[in-house]
Amino acid sequence: MSQSTTPQQLKKSLVDAGFEVFRTKGDEVVLAERPRENLIMDSGVRLRASTPLQVRLIFRAQKADFPNEDDTHLWERVRAIATAALSHGFAEVETIASKVADPGDAERTLDTFYEILYAKDAASLDDALATIKFAMALEKRA
Repeated sequence: MSQSTTPQQLKKSLVDAGFEVFRTKGDEVVLAERPRENLIMDSGVRLRASTPLQVRLIFRAQKADFPNEDDTHLWERVRAIATAALSHGFAEVETIASKVADPGDAERTLDTFYEILYAKDAASLDDALATIKFAMALEKRA
């Protein structure tokens, strides 16, 4: 892929390869998953229009699912589900703790998402597509 590859070009290539696109965000094409026929969701898998192309993958744990665990244990849970990605060449890039505020009371936190972003460079679009197929099959939520 040349430097001039745009997210729109990647989106078309992904659709042509049989993937469903959730949205385009900046230089990333976010892939979709369908847990049910009438529900489309962010899969946590992205293809970044960069040189080289980069497949990005987000793993997550939610505090509400483990209310008695501290932050350290929640991060450990996220890293534990990411082991298959590590063995496939992904590397940890960033950790993000996102608080979900109550829409009726911004001072009240409803939940906290503990997310870790992993990435793997792809030498070609074909390599990226194979990596995306692998990433889509992974469980990304603790």
